[in-house]
Amino acid sequence: MGGRVRRPVTRTAAWRRWISLAAVYAGLAMPTGAADTPQTEPARPHRIVSLNLCADQYLIALADPDQIAALTHYATDPDLSFFADAAQRYPQSAGAGEELLRLAPDLVIASPYRRRETQALLRQFGHPILKLGRVHTVEDIATQTHKIAAAIGHPARGRALVAEVRRRLAAVRANTEASPHPSALHYQRRGFVSGERSLVSAIMAEAGLRNLAGEAGRRSLGRVSLETLLMLGPDYIVTDRPHDGAGDQGSAVLGHPALDRFYGRDRRLYLSRALTMCGGPAFPAAVEALAAQRAAAPANQPKADPARRPPASHTLPSLPPSG
Repeated sequence: MGGRVRRPVTRTAAWRRWISLAAVYAGLAMPTGAADTPQTEPARPHRIVSLNLCADQYLIALADPDQIAALTHYATDPDLSFFADAAQRYPQSAGAGEELLRLAPDLVIASPYRRRETQALLRQFGHPILKLGRVHTVEDIATQTHKIAAAIGHPARGRALVAEVRRRLAAVRANTEASPHPSALHYQRRGFVSGERSLVSAIMAEAGLRNLAGEAGRRSLGRVSLETLLMLGPDYIVTDRPHDGAGDQGSAVLGHPALDRFYGRDRRLYLSRALTMCGGPAFPAAVEALAAQRAAAPANQPKADPARRPPASHTLPSLPPSG
């Protein structure tokens, strides 16, 4: 009685606390004489605008709160954003050109593939733009983290974030290296799978799973028929959520009777889209979530009996048209 109320530590607070401590220790560990050497750093931007969902998450993890002028309107969507709760404290932008000009940003972080006309307008008025590329590997994530951290004036935080990602991945790897690596396909609505060169494939590999998309000829995102999936016979399929019969026609394939026959709940693993949309802070959380499910799945359970699979010429019951 009379004591302080202990507030729960949020996901974002935990990240920022670790990054701040690691950045301090990184500074203490500088070589002798380095502190006496003048360090030239670029001017730190004070009004950063994000036009990219992944940039939202990097800014929340790395930037000072008062540096963020606006995040995207996707930032608070819990289905898409890893830091949806933390994003609620920041202004949001729909990304319209006139709105962005009124924000007077001194740095805009954007995707090179979207809103090109808006980016051209911003450049015309002298607003610098940092373009983010796609990430497919842990090294891609490290490179992008360092790039963003340097651009916003917090390189030490970037190094700390990369170190934390690597530490958590190493902890998962220590528990999975000696065990068999079952096969899996990341199967999505309309029959799309994440190819062997994709962020999700990297998540699967770090969690101790083998992505069979390459055996289906899918290097990047592509469709795989239900017949092909059953012929490949992965040990598991990975989806974004349990299929409850709801959703549009495009998601009907996930509840198809043939799929349910061979891939019931004990053969399905789940990764929410908020964990797979971006690398960076979400990546180790995705790996940990998938590895934990893999460890809890029925051990040494045989794959679906090949004799029970439909032959290549067999026609499965048709699905309704994709919607």
